Amino acid sequence: YTCVVCGTRLFSSKSKFDSGSGWPSFSDLMNGESITLSDDFSHGMHRVETTCSQCGAHLGHLFDDGPRPTGKRYCINSASLAFQHKDDCCSSSPFPEGKAA
Repeated sequence: YTCVVCGTRLFSSKSKFDSGSGWPSFSDLMNGESITLSDDFSHGMHRVETTCSQCGAHLGHLFDDGPRPTGKRYCINSASLAFQHKDDCCSSSPFPEGKAA
């Protein structure tokens, strides 16, 4: 899964799991530097916001209630993700042949 804005690789399907939240959830990143974390105190609560480190696009939030071994749940807005087949992993665009969907 890549950032829909800039194509940065974020998550592997291998780390995707059903959290029961209705949001795409992942237990780990493909690259620890692909996402920036920041405190989010909106809506009267504390959460950890995730944004793309390359373009700053909002992705979702990180929670500490995920599966082992990481214990992390990256709860990501599906509109912020583009799926890229593993055979196309080295393309710079999140879309086949560089064309928007």
